[in-house]
Amino acid sequence: MPNAQNQPADPALIDSRTAAWRLLTVLGLVTLGNSGMYVVAVVLPEVQAEFGVSRGDASLPYTLMMVCLGLGGLITGRLADRHGITPVLRLGAFAVAGGFVWASLSGSIWSFGLAHGLLLGLLGSSATFAPLLADTALWWNKRRGIAVAIAASGNYVAGTVWPPLVQWGIETIGWRQTYLLLGLTCGIGIFLLANRMRQRPPLVITAPVTPGDTLPDTARPFGMKPAQAQALLCVAGVGCCVAMSMPQVHIVAYCVDLGFGAARGAEMLSLMLASGIVSRLVSGWICDRIGGIRTLLLGSALQCVALLLFLPFDGLVPLYVISALFGLFQGGIVPSYAIIVREHFSPREAGARVGAVIMATLVGMALGGWMSGWVFDLTGSYRAAFLNGIGWNLLNMSIALFLFWRVRGAGPGGLRGAAA
Repeated sequence: MPNAQNQPADPALIDSRTAAWRLLTVLGLVTLGNSGMYVVAVVLPEVQAEFGVSRGDASLPYTLMMVCLGLGGLITGRLADRHGITPVLRLGAFAVAGGFVWASLSGSIWSFGLAHGLLLGLLGSSATFAPLLADTALWWNKRRGIAVAIAASGNYVAGTVWPPLVQWGIETIGWRQTYLLLGLTCGIGIFLLANRMRQRPPLVITAPVTPGDTLPDTARPFGMKPAQAQALLCVAGVGCCVAMSMPQVHIVAYCVDLGFGAARGAEMLSLMLASGIVSRLVSGWICDRIGGIRTLLLGSALQCVALLLFLPFDGLVPLYVISALFGLFQGGIVPSYAIIVREHFSPREAGARVGAVIMATLVGMALGGWMSGWVFDLTGSYRAAFLNGIGWNLLNMSIALFLFWRVRGAGPGGLRGAAA
């Protein structure tokens, strides 16, 4: 099958009704395929108690899953480029189903962790995130920012829908039976929706340049060598997501420690991620107007504010409010990296570079999920873990501010004049 990049562009398909229906399918696929990223946080207290391990060890399955998800994104992205997205999604369907079933039968924390890492992360969720974001970008031109944001918001739809359902299942039939049913539901759903993704995407047409417009100097993004700019974006991705993972991974356990119970924590996680959906959509709209780097800087600053609010407030109602604010403030950060790559790097390298930055964000989520548990084990309190997250957030902000300074006078997208 020929590579999508070699197909002639079809203007009738770009920004079309076909693209819109495909985007709706992508939203469903991401929602089903990314379920494991959030339900593992819900079962964390149950798994810790059943296997008799520390909070840090109980966080390792999440860490393994996120690391493998990032690595898997590079693998599944290349497979999708070569063979099309549908075979990759079918592989992901079997991996998601198998991962949940394996985890439900696990007799140790290591078996539970490997199920999340090798199947749910490396082959399952990875097939339904980065490759689908790259695919979506090839179907849209004028509204690329909002389209990518909608696709990425499926990740937060998963975080909104699945945690309360899984918590109800844990209380009703136990976490093992809940995992089994979840695997069958998501695996079958992904397989069926994959059949709607058979059409190869058109090559996105570059918008015409009108008098006075400038083009990005893709040979030197941000005035640097591409490798240097890529490295900075990857470090920024790690920093923002170490900070982001602190509330997302540990809010349930935090509520248990405060005496509010796991159910309240699952509700806060669901509220946080539901707010993240709104944030991603609004950020996509903003990104189409002010550019990716400014959107990243705005999201990073607001996320830092939300993390600071967790320090003085630990009552039930304030935690609900702060969880909602955290979701509203940080949801647009990760999709902005894909837009930054499209704005400042060669379009021919966009797939690989987006995959690399997304991998860095997932490594940050993995590192932060484990590190927060480790800091808790050392100090006996989540206060130090929140401070650790704020420190990593400041690292992300400093890089975003530096890149913004490099392009500050170049217009909404941070574009520089084309080389003579």
